[in-house]
Amino acid sequence: MSFLAAVSQYPVSQPASWSEVEDTLERWTVEAVQRGAALLVFPEYAAMSLAALFPPRIYSDLAAQLAELQHLREAYLALHRRLAAEHRVYMLAGSFPWEVDPGRFHNRAWLCAPSGEAGYQDKRVMTRFEREQWIISGASELKQFDTRLGHIGVQICYDGEFPLPARAQAESGVHLLLMPSCTDSAAGYHRVRVAAQARALENQCYALLSPLVGEAPWSPAVDVNVGAAGIYGPPDRGFPEDGVLVLGTLNQPGWIYGEIDLDKVAQVRQNGQVLNYRHWPEQAPTTSLPVTVQKL
Repeated sequence: MSFLAAVSQYPVSQPASWSEVEDTLERWTVEAVQRGAALLVFPEYAAMSLAALFPPRIYSDLAAQLAELQHLREAYLALHRRLAAEHRVYMLAGSFPWEVDPGRFHNRAWLCAPSGEAGYQDKRVMTRFEREQWIISGASELKQFDTRLGHIGVQICYDGEFPLPARAQAESGVHLLLMPSCTDSAAGYHRVRVAAQARALENQCYALLSPLVGEAPWSPAVDVNVGAAGIYGPPDRGFPEDGVLVLGTLNQPGWIYGEIDLDKVAQVRQNGQVLNYRHWPEQAPTTSLPVTVQKL
């Protein structure tokens, strides 16, 4: 099975109204759908542009903006679910700092299905900024989404820099890793890019990296954002020699598009020049992680 994926280099913005938020996301969605995309991927913390809708005393305060954003979270999710249903696509929404208990937040990315249903993956390993300054906590559950486009896993930014969770997803059936990111330096971008390529190599699968880009001097959370979108596979039979299927232009807003062929994953795992996926257990023993399967 094959389909077209659209991976965004999505710009942080300063919307003046909720209708501007809706119009912007609608415009981006329509553009990708008109190109024939069946899967749309938005980056980590794309939702933080919503903080611009609040007064400066709120959006300039890390804690205050988290609390205020909760009043918009259901509308934000409903908007993505509606667009996914109307356009008959799967859509990974830009992640949102979601309050799960009073004063406790997870970095949550929702995968919305053409049916209007949605499931989420929470970030599991938090960066120093998230845990030391923003006080956003990590989650424990690891998921696999069983979709009409195959088995999908989500690794949010820093999560993707650790091999075992992605491996657990691969062993649960995942052929496609979505890796939304938000990094404030070239070094941060290259860390997540190298991680995406490593996960694609180890698991002989696709890895789709979607970064937030641009500057928002008004925001203490997403003031500087650096990155380039990419679609990566294993550098093996049926894939480019460097494993890079598509690579965007650094920091330039827009979509990149790439054909995802899940049969190629099956073929390379069965008869690649090397068999990284199959030979993984021949390493030193590793810890197995449970994965929850959700059908979308």
